[in-house]
Amino acid sequence: MKILVLGAGKMGTFLTDVLCIHHEVALFDTDPKRLRFVFNTFRMTEYEEIRKFEPELVINCVTLKFTIDAFQQVLPYLPINCIISDIASVKTSLQTFYESTGMRYVSTHPMFGPTFATLDNLSTQSAIIISESDHMGKAFFKDLYGSLHLKIFEYSFDEHDETIAYSLSIPFASTLVFASVMKHQEAPGTTFKRHMDIAEGLLSEDDYLLTEILFNPNTPKQVENIRAELKVLLDIIETKNTERMQAFLKKVRKNIKE
Repeated sequence: MKILVLGAGKMGTFLTDVLCIHHEVALFDTDPKRLRFVFNTFRMTEYEEIRKFEPELVINCVTLKFTIDAFQQVLPYLPINCIISDIASVKTSLQTFYESTGMRYVSTHPMFGPTFATLDNLSTQSAIIISESDHMGKAFFKDLYGSLHLKIFEYSFDEHDETIAYSLSIPFASTLVFASVMKHQEAPGTTFKRHMDIAEGLLSEDDYLLTEILFNPNTPKQVENIRAELKVLLDIIETKNTERMQAFLKKVRKNIKE
């Protein structure tokens, strides 16, 4: 299959490396310096090159903020039968956009990032495929993600964003709050160091990605839950209520086991 990948960032180059062994792959980026280290791949910086390539599938890997803009730039250069796709971590507005194009589409979300995941062993990671997607597009990504040993789940657009608000917004918000009040320690404990590693990894991600995930319409409810639990915990600490603390810890352990 002839596949065009948009954006030579972390995920774009990762998918290019994975796909170029069995497919004819082109990687497009407006900055030629970002294309220096790909192999067995056509490197493109001009839109006319896309027209000549005639891709059968486009995988949009640009920064979340510019996903739709990138699609709009390349659509005039794509064959009408080309399937367009994204890997965005928030799907707000994408369904409406896809339907407005009249083209076949498939939307997915590999639930890992190059910052934290061990890319040569993804068996503990997951991927989501959007149920409203084109049948052939879904089949392609099921094969791709299956070859990476990812656990595959199928959700609707709305279900995806609700899931992401829970699974990403809560740890993102919690980590940002930790990092916003932390002070460097000369003799940090193990737990502190682990939290620091997580915070440093999170903050190495693209600012637009972090912003868009936290701006997910479903995020405020999840952050409100954090605030409510912090209020309870603070009251327990201030009143030194041992029984309530034990009950709180019991609830937390139960949540983790479930």
